[in-house]
Amino acid sequence: MDGSLSLALRPYRWGLACQPEKGPMDECGVVGVYGLPEAARVAHHALIALQHRGQESAGIVSSDGKDLKVQKGMGLVNDVFANPTALDRLEGHMAIGHVRYSTTGSSNIGNAQPIVVNSRKGGLALAHNGNLVDADPIRAQLEDEGAIFGTSVDTEVLAHLIVRAKKETIEESLMHAINQVHGGYALLVMTKDKLIGIRDPHGIRPLQLGRLGSAWILASESCAFDTVGAEFIREVAPGEMITISGNGTIRSQTAVKAATKSRPCMFEFIYFARPDSQLEGVNMHAVRKEMGRQLAYEAPADADIVIGVPDSSISAATGYAEAAGIPYEVGLIKNRYIARTFILPSQMKRETALKLKLNPLRKVIEGKRVVLVDDSIVRGTTSKHLVSLLREAGAREVHMRISSPPYINSCHYGIDTSRAKDLIARGRDIKQIQDAIGADSLHYLSTEGMVKAVGLPVDAGRGFCLACFNADYPVPVLENVDKYSLEGGIGDD
Repeated sequence: MDGSLSLALRPYRWGLACQPEKGPMDECGVVGVYGLPEAARVAHHALIALQHRGQESAGIVSSDGKDLKVQKGMGLVNDVFANPTALDRLEGHMAIGHVRYSTTGSSNIGNAQPIVVNSRKGGLALAHNGNLVDADPIRAQLEDEGAIFGTSVDTEVLAHLIVRAKKETIEESLMHAINQVHGGYALLVMTKDKLIGIRDPHGIRPLQLGRLGSAWILASESCAFDTVGAEFIREVAPGEMITISGNGTIRSQTAVKAATKSRPCMFEFIYFARPDSQLEGVNMHAVRKEMGRQLAYEAPADADIVIGVPDSSISAATGYAEAAGIPYEVGLIKNRYIARTFILPSQMKRETALKLKLNPLRKVIEGKRVVLVDDSIVRGTTSKHLVSLLREAGAREVHMRISSPPYINSCHYGIDTSRAKDLIARGRDIKQIQDAIGADSLHYLSTEGMVKAVGLPVDAGRGFCLACFNADYPVPVLENVDKYSLEGGIGDD
């Protein structure tokens, strides 16, 4: 192998590795269970709780201490495991599971996770939420050195780095691999007898530890613990690696040096995480309600009713209504059998689903001046359609209020976002956006108000990833890519 990999010499696309950016989409959800006789069934229930994080594919890998057994497929969790015998085959006291939206790699069964690899180190199963910003060039280097890939996901890049590391233990191999990549991630790795979880050094993507009796659970959100009756223990710290083995012995160590300032993704607080989840010690419903209150203080409206876009904006809308002293009404009815449009894989599918998904209540809206609260405007197509729906239902005025700042930059850490040029707020002022969506007025929550609403102290050791709002990327993703050069070749010392 040559001595280093200079990324600047390799042509590739910055942004979401291996795939052009589409519209803004959700990411993925992961769960790991250790120490229960039917661990796969518990993982299955936890994945249902995490279904909002990905609806394209689902999978579970289990271990009985000897072999890894896998079941995965396209569709929702209950579709993949519709056959009653599917879970029966996943025997063992340990399991990891995954629900996916394709932030890297196309949407097909070959890219469904967890991925399973066999090597001289034994069988490995990996489930990954997030995105590695340098996966594309590392993959190219590995292929130049003879590696063969069976998927187009960045998770497999990590798998190759792990199995190529000349280390004695899986933990050492994993630490060696994870220090060669950069991005935002929550990673679960399972061998035949160990469950390992790692969170990126900035804490961009969430990962939490829970306990069910003497068993341990790792998951993207605490709502998964609630579903299976587990107790939330704590957040996995940025850069931390947790290894669970033996009779449930848990070991914590630093896998990669934590950043000087943690930067959890603000969009988790705004939209992604379920309202009943808690992240960083705060409840999502309470945070979103406070965002609505802050928005009412900053952008009052002379109106008759407040309506929230279901389901993600209901909390913010109720907060706005309370602070503004305007009645909150249910003005849009959601068909709950339609997938979240935000995470559907094409614009055509999103627009069609939206027409089927929401129906306005004319008797509530007709003749009223309406405040419509939503969590974000990205491309603007959904907002334009919502304003049109309310006007068709007889609204006299529609005042749009957004419980986050203008979304002006693409994400590179596991949220599949539109290209920057497709973001409606990029290069446009508020009046231009207002005219484009057809609202009578439009206001966004300020960055200061948003951060204040979360209620966490922001100091030298804590912050948020606000890159989609202010382009302050915790992990650099611009032209200065030489800092990602890998010394000593890939996967070797």
